[in-house]
Amino acid sequence: MAWYDEAVFYHIYPLGLSGAPAQNTKGEIVHRLRKLEKWIDHMKLIGCNALYIGPLFESVGHGYETTDYKTLDRRLGDNDDLKHFVAACHENNIRVIFDGVFNHTGRDFFAFTDLKEHRENSRYKDWYCNVNFYGNNEYNDGFSYDNWGGYNLLVKLNQKNPEVKHYIYDIIRFWVSEFDIDGIRLDAADVLDFDFMKGMRQVADEVKPDFWLMGEVIHGEYNRWVNPDTLHSVTNYHLNKALWSGCNEHNFFEIAHTVKRLYDMGGGHYENLKLYNFADNHDVERIASKLINKNHFAIVHILLYTLPGMPSIYYGSEFAIEGKKEHGSDASLRPCLALSDYQQAITENEATALIAKLGRIRQDSPVLSYGEYRELLLTNRQYAFARSYNGDDVITVVNNDEQEITLHIPYSGKPSAFTGALTKKTYSVKDGQIEVTLPACGGDILV
Repeated sequence: MAWYDEAVFYHIYPLGLSGAPAQNTKGEIVHRLRKLEKWIDHMKLIGCNALYIGPLFESVGHGYETTDYKTLDRRLGDNDDLKHFVAACHENNIRVIFDGVFNHTGRDFFAFTDLKEHRENSRYKDWYCNVNFYGNNEYNDGFSYDNWGGYNLLVKLNQKNPEVKHYIYDIIRFWVSEFDIDGIRLDAADVLDFDFMKGMRQVADEVKPDFWLMGEVIHGEYNRWVNPDTLHSVTNYHLNKALWSGCNEHNFFEIAHTVKRLYDMGGGHYENLKLYNFADNHDVERIASKLINKNHFAIVHILLYTLPGMPSIYYGSEFAIEGKKEHGSDASLRPCLALSDYQQAITENEATALIAKLGRIRQDSPVLSYGEYRELLLTNRQYAFARSYNGDDVITVVNNDEQEITLHIPYSGKPSAFTGALTKKTYSVKDGQIEVTLPACGGDILV
């Protein structure tokens, strides 16, 4: 058992949360990261024990066009600020993972600036993919190259080059020795070279016990990435889509089918495929904006915290804030927030109170971290399943209908009664069934 098996993540996009300017003018260092330390107590309050934060390192804009992997972005502060921040998280028993942007660099990265200056004579010309000195681009470099996503701002690293591999592996070692991090989320892992990632896994096993590698993967068979040789986990975009569309379309079959498909990817055992689950993040619209019926917010998060996988809350979504992509920009998904504006949220905001309660339930119940999954009841609008571990069961029941309903859930386990962790109701097991009455757009977790 590793720390990440029981992780409940909080996700921060620091340039946005801290209110940093959109462009790095290479001016004075501004210590914005220090004010984010106020959020550590908040993470604990809502039951999070791990933090995914990034991107953090020097860049020209949104952070994914890295110019220096060893220096905190001056818009956030300096390396001492980052050391102090991670140490403060650790003092509060919160693990920290950084964003690792290793598929590409920015155009101001030292290897690319050398390539622009020395062209064919640059010792770094093989650090990048398909550099063509007979081509050109919108920057009028006099050569072309592979990029990420069609953006020449993001220059594709040649991950098969031994020098590039060793450089990035040393960056991981540096981050551990300098900042004492606990893992890395690999940006664009779905286009990273597999041998490159296998080398990273060897480094992860070397630098720190239970050092965690999680990859950003959207489509595909996740077990290609999640296995003993490559990564520990990937982003569960399959479930992300199913959660909001399953509620919007009153189709719990989509969610249940997705869970079954993921189980099949893991060979029928949760232990083989532990995924990073989320309702929203810095790249997708806020869950509160996606839901047609805002009352389904509770259902989405009850499922997020009780289905197999590690739950994650993207900063601000615990307050049910909204955010949509506008004019081709992600800026509204990455807002500056003042924690002081939400001081009473835990008692006055239903969404925040629910997230905090779910966080406590998750941390108090090993079954939700380790338990195998078993479907008990499924209709378009009602869904019940059990998680089982070491002889204990936890049962989740949700109703996305706009009216109250009474369900009779088949159950053949040992307990004669359960308690609703959300409602405090007592549910008896009688004649192989549990009778549960749920309000409209509601649910409960039976423990």
